[in-house]
Amino acid sequence: MNSRSGANMVRRKRWRHSPENSPSKRRRRSQSECRSRRWIISSKDSSNCTDKIVVVSYNILGVENASNHPDLYSNIPHRFLEWDKRKRLILEEINNYNASILCFQEVDHFNDLDNLFKNSGFKGTYKARTGEAKDGCAVFWKDELFNLLHQEDIEFQRFGMRNNVAQLCILEGNHDKKESNACNLTTMEPSTGKRRFVVGNIHVLFNPNRGDIKLGQVRLLLDKAYKLSQEWGNIPVIIAGDLNSVPQSAIYKFLSSSKLDIQLHDRRNMSGQLEIQSNRLFRSQIRDDASISMTLSRQLLYRWSVEELRIATGAKGITQLQHQLKLRSAYSGVPGDHRTRDDIGEPLATSYHSKFMGTVDYIWHSDDLVPLRVLETLPIDILRRSGGLPSEKWGSDHLAVVCELAFRKQQQCLRSEP
Repeated sequence: MNSRSGANMVRRKRWRHSPENSPSKRRRRSQSECRSRRWIISSKDSSNCTDKIVVVSYNILGVENASNHPDLYSNIPHRFLEWDKRKRLILEEINNYNASILCFQEVDHFNDLDNLFKNSGFKGTYKARTGEAKDGCAVFWKDELFNLLHQEDIEFQRFGMRNNVAQLCILEGNHDKKESNACNLTTMEPSTGKRRFVVGNIHVLFNPNRGDIKLGQVRLLLDKAYKLSQEWGNIPVIIAGDLNSVPQSAIYKFLSSSKLDIQLHDRRNMSGQLEIQSNRLFRSQIRDDASISMTLSRQLLYRWSVEELRIATGAKGITQLQHQLKLRSAYSGVPGDHRTRDDIGEPLATSYHSKFMGTVDYIWHSDDLVPLRVLETLPIDILRRSGGLPSEKWGSDHLAVVCELAFRKQQQCLRSEP
């Protein structure tokens, strides 16, 4: 051994045993990185906008779901799954975002949340799932900023589409109430009237094989949201939730393009979930229908039954589906970092446990709203080093998706109820 190689060996040994590179240090660095999420501000001109609102969509992980599926959290210390800890983490997180409107999914302890968020100035409404499941959806809003004018709940069981539920709320900005320092509805420019808008909140069926039901649930929510928007004077629409569908899916395409030829897609793969293996991500863009070449055998493979088509479309004999809302994804409207976004601008991952890493959570808005900024998710490498969610910092196996929206000035403000 020469002196140079001996010196190198000593240096290597010192590096290996350096306290700075010990496993505990590396874990702490990873945890520190995993605590950080930053706002990405839109580069688009917002001079034609007024009245800002911060919207959060968050699957908070139902207590019963966590306990019934321990295989999904085998790498997670038990203390990170305890509800008392998680609910306080969720509250602290939301308070950091200066949120105006919260759309929660997998809520099975609504009273706990209601009591906690009441102290932060929120009011809420809850809709439990039908059937045996204990969780549901909840919408909260800042009481100082909004009034609830109207509410409708959707029980999909009534339409033959399982026990999932959705909520629709008409909210009105109340400029007469004391403005909150944490959430300014009018920081851009005061409007002349009270803004009204529709908020939809949904948790779509998980089952990847039942694309007919998943598509039917989304279609019904959009139809009812559009109807409410028209009844209240063509007011803006916000749709939030866990769609249990990835950005490369047919269901995402339906939302973003307003139409879908069902025959071009396999019922068992409408959500794209089966294409994503554990810790595997796709960056490919969605293809146009015109670019899809189909053989007769493939068409036969994708043949839907009469009942499946009825569930998906709401009518018999229809294969071309269309909705009336012109929706845009808040995240795709504010480009972000390649470490956190895919080719169409969606987060690479909003959910992470031992069986899945990918994006299923979204905030959509009609084109009379403009995204000013979005809260970036966590880079994939940092998420992987965290070992899974929930964690010491994050109270769910999902990450909240958060955006700030503004109304276009030409949007008319209504003063009378329908």
